[in-house]
Amino acid sequence: MKRARALVATLLLAIVLSLSLVACSSNNEPASNGGSENSGTETTKLIVGAAQVPHAEILEFIKPTLLEQGVEIEIIVPTDESALNQQTDSGEIDVNYMQHKPYLDSVVAEKKFDLVSIGGIHIEPIGAYSDKYTSVADLPDNAVVAVPYEGTNEYRALVILEEEGLIKLKADIDPVTASKNDIESYLKPLDIQELEPGLIVQSHDQFDLYITNTNRVIEYGLDPTKFLFREGTDSIYSNIIVVKSDRANDPAVKILYNTLRSPEVKQFIDDKYNGAVVAAF
Repeated sequence: MKRARALVATLLLAIVLSLSLVACSSNNEPASNGGSENSGTETTKLIVGAAQVPHAEILEFIKPTLLEQGVEIEIIVPTDESALNQQTDSGEIDVNYMQHKPYLDSVVAEKKFDLVSIGGIHIEPIGAYSDKYTSVADLPDNAVVAVPYEGTNEYRALVILEEEGLIKLKADIDPVTASKNDIESYLKPLDIQELEPGLIVQSHDQFDLYITNTNRVIEYGLDPTKFLFREGTDSIYSNIIVVKSDRANDPAVKILYNTLRSPEVKQFIDDKYNGAVVAAF
């Protein structure tokens, strides 16, 4: 009987000790916070839709810095950038970075999206290039000039042609719907051809002069510094960070925006793009 009681007592003691160890283990286990094991801080994830060049490259550059501040970004580069506004409005992505404010305004007016700009990051100056001539003075009469048939980019192309003294535009042109029909007079005879932007760089050697954005020049492997003339750095067409209106004051979005406007990013843009892309801050 004594042996039986002793055995029961031993078993009960073993059970108590086991339960005590489990409780201690549970109490000492670190809490999961979704962040870095070393930092102990929570991490917020943002899905950012972006154009490949230079937008996604700039975002890749700041990834480590953002992570140190508790923000992880997943960069989405679509084949059709125009879908990014719809995806941002629907909440499929958190942020987009691929457009300038006049373009956003035109899309919001047309589609009734609830989207706002947080602010500008960089400018991709639209410029005029030629494989055949090294100066505007060399352009022959009736030179074939390709301009992008693309909303505000055609307006920008026409404006720099006017600034260069090649055409005169009508007054009060709508930047969103501008076309060659808005040319009041040609100060030099030109054959202006309106083309889809992608076709311009693909067929660049077929034109006497072609006008396009520097990001397309870079993407196609052309030299963006070999322009005959282009927009100045005071252009209103800086590329912006866009979110739904209720995310405008989101702390993670603010961290993303402020990091994109840091001195380190400005230096990165200057070093990598050699003037083809210009910081807007």
